[in-house]
Amino acid sequence: MRAAGVLLLAATLAALPFAGGNYLVRLATIMMMYSVLALSWNLIGGLAGYPSFATAAFFGLGAYAGAIAQTRGLPLWAAWPLAAAVTALFAGALGLAILRLRGHYFAIASLVVGEVLRELANSATGLTGGGMGLNLPILRLEVTAQARVFYFVMLGLALLTLATAAAVSRNRLGFGLRAIQQNEDAASMVGVDTTLYKTTAFALSAVFVGAAGAVYATWVNYIEPGDVFDVLHSVKPIVMVLLGGAGTVAGPVLGAVVFLALEELVWRNFLTIHAGLLGLIIVALIFFLPGGLLAVGGRRRAAAGRGA
Repeated sequence: MRAAGVLLLAATLAALPFAGGNYLVRLATIMMMYSVLALSWNLIGGLAGYPSFATAAFFGLGAYAGAIAQTRGLPLWAAWPLAAAVTALFAGALGLAILRLRGHYFAIASLVVGEVLRELANSATGLTGGGMGLNLPILRLEVTAQARVFYFVMLGLALLTLATAAAVSRNRLGFGLRAIQQNEDAASMVGVDTTLYKTTAFALSAVFVGAAGAVYATWVNYIEPGDVFDVLHSVKPIVMVLLGGAGTVAGPVLGAVVFLALEELVWRNFLTIHAGLLGLIIVALIFFLPGGLLAVGGRRRAAAGRGA
């Protein structure tokens, strides 16, 4: 039954861009991008317990790295992996510097990184276009075909991120990260190389986000610092993970789906107060579901088992 469910889901995802209109395809593409951001944050925030706010920095850096590469004549198939590699290298170097901090000190340091990069992008007019933004080459595809292409690219990236998250969760790296979350000093005493594990998780949390930023830049054809370095790119993944279940594999994906549904529902019906109302709904959900939606299902299964 599980295999049949997986096959049905795969068939649905493959048929979606051909069965729905461009609006539905756009929502599905955003959902895949949200899944990438949430799964990536979960590697450092959910498993290791380090409250990173650097997602916006990674997303914006990947967007600009891919955009600049394309404006310099590099093709898509090379610009996107280059953006991911640049973001991962930056995250690795950054992690060595700020992962020595803990708690709110680390959170503040990671938040500042995005603001610094945004100011650099604003000032480097010759390279990034500054506040005027940067236009990317337009793909010579019909609108519907282009929407489908970016949907499948984001879907592939989301699946790759999910596979990586599942592999990390089940191997030695995942065990080490959970040990760090429980007690970093004790983990170090029993032989866990905490610096290596944290830096690796931080780099992994950046590489797919950087790729998503590069794909997003090509998708929208125009980027500017205030958009790609928006602090909401750091806040939203945290909310998604908390909604679905931190430290789990499927939780971030579930949280991304629920968050997007709430975002669209509130945006459509309460346009003038959508930000405040959406925030209240999310806070209420997190308050009443401290372990995320997956924890609710786990408690129900446990209760059913005891009743049997």
